[in-house]
Amino acid sequence: MNLPALATPATDDFRPFHPVVPHGGVLRDLAAPHAEAELLRRRSASLPGVVLDAQQLCDLELLINGAFSPLEGFLGRADYDSVVERLRLADGTLWPIPITLGVDEVAAARLSVGDEIALRDAQGVPLAILEVSDIWRPDREREAREVFGTVDRLHPGVARLLDGTAPVALGGKIRGIGRIAHFDFAELRDTPRALRDWFAANGWDRIVAFQTRNPMHRAHRELTLRAAEKVGAKLLIQPVVGLTKPDDVDHYTRVRCYRALLPQYPADSVKLSLLPLAMRMGGPREALWHAIIRKNYGATHFIVGRDHAGPGNGADGKPFYDPFAAQALLQEHEKELGIAIVPFPAMVYAANRDSYLPSTEVVEDDDVRDISGTQLRKHLRDGTEIPSWFSFPEVVDILRERHPARAARGFALFFTGLSGAGKSTIAQAVLALLLERTARPVTVLDGDEVRRHVSRGLGFSREDRAANVTRIGYIASEVVRHGGIAICAPIAPFADARAEARALVEAHGGFVEIHVTTDIGVCEARDRKGLYAQARAGKIANFTGVNDPYEVPEQPELRLDGDAASPEVLAARVLELLRKRELID
Repeated sequence: MNLPALATPATDDFRPFHPVVPHGGVLRDLAAPHAEAELLRRRSASLPGVVLDAQQLCDLELLINGAFSPLEGFLGRADYDSVVERLRLADGTLWPIPITLGVDEVAAARLSVGDEIALRDAQGVPLAILEVSDIWRPDREREAREVFGTVDRLHPGVARLLDGTAPVALGGKIRGIGRIAHFDFAELRDTPRALRDWFAANGWDRIVAFQTRNPMHRAHRELTLRAAEKVGAKLLIQPVVGLTKPDDVDHYTRVRCYRALLPQYPADSVKLSLLPLAMRMGGPREALWHAIIRKNYGATHFIVGRDHAGPGNGADGKPFYDPFAAQALLQEHEKELGIAIVPFPAMVYAANRDSYLPSTEVVEDDDVRDISGTQLRKHLRDGTEIPSWFSFPEVVDILRERHPARAARGFALFFTGLSGAGKSTIAQAVLALLLERTARPVTVLDGDEVRRHVSRGLGFSREDRAANVTRIGYIASEVVRHGGIAICAPIAPFADARAEARALVEAHGGFVEIHVTTDIGVCEARDRKGLYAQARAGKIANFTGVNDPYEVPEQPELRLDGDAASPEVLAARVLELLRKRELID
């Protein structure tokens, strides 16, 4: 990954800034005027279409409204290669994150350079037309190494890139048919142009933007107040409400918390506006990207914290990024960015002073206290007191309403493995042990039963298998959303389909992937239907493990050998994992 030499921030982390940059640069608003948009809408009906996933929808929205200026569409190959290798578009313009449109093999095979395609949402509504300029196969592992600095799938951006991104990329300019509609918090969803106009109308000429994807507590208020005061600016709180980490607090709850926090700021000092961004959790590169986006929204300064956009630790137990790498990278490019960078240390509570102070000002005698995210969740779950020094009662009330004490969190167990591995048997043993211990609703989604009742008519092509697993993931996500337990036991041979099921479930609760690793010889010996023999004789096509591949999960939460112990013993191991993850008592 192309990063500068790392440096510890200066002692005065809130250094003053005097220059004021204009409200952003040139905006490339890609939305067609009304009359043209109507013509594009009509033309889209005769064009081949691509249905966008959640990340692509976020990317498209920020392309159309100009937040991704200077981009005019999804990157072509030359720009993609340049961004991956040197954080710049092919013309040298600073841009650190590849914005590509992935499609599957079938869709790509029907297209040629120069074709037009309609970009649609899940309901089939046309949102934009793309003129295809490039069709190519990105090297996703190379992209992961260069952009994220790792191929470790514990990194959520890497996991989505490697397991949830279609193999072929389309590049080309887009023309927006209309703004993407949102029915939630509509009054807070400013476009870059609208927010710039608001700043100008209200006489705000110095604006410091604060990025967040979590609820804000007293430490965040102190930090943002100090940062704004230090640079003599008004404050823009612009939380991400697109895609964040899978286990983050949902954006509906977070926005309610932000609103409850606003009265704690001086009058006419803060503006709340939502950013529909799909975060990649890309650390330093992502921080640079955030700064460019905030400049496009009209901010003159941007707060960059310790481990900005960091996703936590990798498989080796170490953080993916140095905590000060983002600050170093942005300071290197500050003049070129056209937005002033405000680095800040963590704010900590010193009980002996009864006040918050920057971590750089802590002395040996200070009694520093903190509550981690894990501890906060435990307080909410147990109904125990959350200290007043940590958060405001209005914020705590909203979090308690969303996470009532003693309420059980929904989760899905997702067994995957070859036919005959023992998935269904272990799942039934887990079901029995759970029902012995709890009255919580448990739904079993067995592979054969789902095929019979939900996926009737689907075959065993890769596309049909993916559709089957997606249906299982969707049903499981609805069970989990209502606090239930879903036990899924499909073969699910392909990593991308399993990743999609995980994403559906993790939007609402926990997901535990269990790879049943039973040797294929054992599976064949158990095969009472003779399916393996028929497949080897060529009578059954697309049979996993014989004439169709099984992509072994790289980092499941648990691996079980279905021949190593009795189903009861293996089920007990599953429950032990659930207790460790605090999914059951």
